[in-house]
This record gives sequence, structure tokens and C-alpha cells, in this order.
Amino acid sequence: MEDLWAAGIAAIVWLQALGPALTTPMQLISFLGEVEFYLLLMPALYWCWHANKGLRLGVLLMLSAGLNEALKVAFHQPRPFWISASVQALSPEMSFGLPSGHAQHAVCVWGWLAHQSRRRWAWALALLSVVLISLSRAYLGVHFPQCLLLGAGIGALLLAVFVQWEQPASRWLARRTVTERCGVALLASLALLGLTAVAQGSLRGWTVPAAWAEAVLSKTSEPIEAVAPANAFMAAGVLWGLGAGAAWLDTRGGFSVQGPAMQRLLRYLVGMVIVALLWFGLGSLLPEGDSWLALVLRYVHAGLLGFWVAGAAPLLFRRLRLAERA
Repeated sequence: MEDLWAAGIAAIVWLQALGPALTTPMQLISFLGEVEFYLLLMPALYWCWHANKGLRLGVLLMLSAGLNEALKVAFHQPRPFWISASVQALSPEMSFGLPSGHAQHAVCVWGWLAHQSRRRWAWALALLSVVLISLSRAYLGVHFPQCLLLGAGIGALLLAVFVQWEQPASRWLARRTVTERCGVALLASLALLGLTAVAQGSLRGWTVPAAWAEAVLSKTSEPIEAVAPANAFMAAGVLWGLGAGAAWLDTRGGFSVQGPAMQRLLRYLVGMVIVALLWFGLGSLLPEGDSWLALVLRYVHAGLLGFWVAGAAPLLFRRLRLAERA
């Protein structure tokens, strides 16, 4: 492992030596692989482009996010700037580095959109996005090449499984009652949390090496929070909320994404204002830390966000005459 780390550090140092002028562009490219960016993208697709496809993309993203959180803990590998004084911390990350969530999510999201498009240029654009996002993560000093390759590989496997089973699963869910569909969404979200629980249990008293902690503190003045499960609870909560919200909306006639461009834009703006209020306003009232109370409230908070996006927002659009029934 040390040999792989050394080779990766050499490659990262070479990239960073290309100059600080690349830092801002690389940070912007890196943002295109953040879950937060996809949470801006998914509502736009769901509310304004194709509700069913937007919902499926959201489900795929949350599955990827939850799986990645569990795998990071299971592998508990450092990031490059944690173990090398030669690597600059240009985008400090306090979670474990293997596998890369950015590479994994990029393959899932852009690969799924390319699959839906079924055009060669879409696949070329998806591949370019994955490559650029992966390069940005290496340049910023937060991922070894092997972390990026493994993340992309896991993303490709998850994408293949999702593409294979999404249609049969959708047909099966369509025959279920709203209560059963909400229950399936709840069980799926709890399964994601179960993966994280198993991964954390596998650590068996393992602690972050003092050398890693000291290196990170010296570069960022922040402590490593590698085993914090907050993000796993966020992904699981959003997954539950999306499933429950979509099931609830179907009992009320659904909604149509059709309409002029200005109407679709207004949908997005109105919907995202409430998203911001829920995420930042309500989120600021929640307790900090990883106590059970804080984690449960984070799960409920994320569930409300998912429910708003998939269920409550479209119903509001109908009442505001920004959308029609399906």
C-alpha cells in the first residue's frame, strides 16, 4: 500500500506543480461532482424535464451516496494531504478517501443521463465529465489515483445494476399501495444505514493514527471526522423522502412537466426557495454532533427535503397554476 501511496503522491505533486492558476478552475470542476450540485440538478430534471427520470436519478444518487459513505469507513484509507507534507490541501476533506465519491457519483449521474439520451455525444460528454472531475480531485490533493479508479469502477457497477433493475422495480412498485411504497422507501433507506453500521462495526476500536491527525491539523486547523455518520443519515433520509413523496403525489393525480420555458423556470425558482429554507433555515436549528438525537433529526430533516422535492412541491406548482395534473 505504501508503494501505491508514494506513486500517487508523486503524480499529485506533479499536477500541483502546474501552478496555482489551476486551483480555482479545479475547485469549480470539483463542485460538479459534489452531492450538493446534484441536489440542485435533480429537482430541475424532476420539476422541469421528466418527472419519472428525475426521480430515478435522485434515487440512484442517494444509493450511490449511502454506499460510498459505508465503503469509505470500511476501507478507512487516508487522503494524500493527510500523509504527505509535499501535497497541498487545496480542498480540505475530513472523511476517508477510498473510494472517491466524486468519481463514483459522476459515473452514476452522467452515465445514467447518457444512457437515457442514447446518443454517442452524450456518452463522450459523460466520459469527459468523469475524467475532469477525477483530475480535479487529484490536483486538489484529496484523492490518490487508485481512489478515483475504484470510485469510478464502483459507480459503473452500481449504474449497470440500476439500469438492469430500475424498470422491473418501477413496474412492481406501480402495483403496490401508497402505504406499501412508503414502506419500501423506508426499508431501502434503513438498509443504507445498515451498511454504514456494519462498516463502522468492522473498525473494532480502530482509531485515526496520530500522524494523520497532526498533519491535517497543521494544514487545515480542523480535526479529522472520518467516521462521522451524518452524511449517511442525510443520504438515507433523502432517499426515504423521495420515495414517500412520489407515492403520495401519485394518489393526488401527479403532475405534468409540460409548459412554456418561463413556467418551468418559475417552478424551479419557487421550489428551490423552499429547498433553501428547509435546508439552511430548518437545518440551522438542528443540534450539532453525532448523538443519536442529532442523527435522527438529520434523517427526518433530509426526509422532509426529499418529500418536498418529490411530493409537496409539485402539488404546490399545480395550485399556483405552474403545472397541470399528469
